[in-house]
Amino acid sequence: MWGIAIFGLASGILLDVLVGLLGSRRDIGFGWAFVISILFTPLIGLIATLISNPLPAGSEPKYGILGYSFGCLGTIFMVLIATAILFGLVALLLPGI
Repeated sequence: MWGIAIFGLASGILLDVLVGLLGSRRDIGFGWAFVISILFTPLIGLIATLISNPLPAGSEPKYGILGYSFGCLGTIFMVLIATAILFGLVALLLPGI
């Protein structure tokens, strides 16, 4: 039961980060695409990202401080979730420990 919830949370965060990365190459930027994706759903975030205009050719992606902060937090949470899944699998495989 908890494994399904953790998998759902981890996959949701991963999709939110992917939408944010797509948004970094558009006017919306990583931060806003990520926030919209977290607040609503990754699908709504993807639609909002695709509606915004792409950046001109040769310009740098728009990550900003918000993008780097969310990227670091997302990485930390993914490591924590992967660790929890690993310990859950070990607990299932070795119930006597």
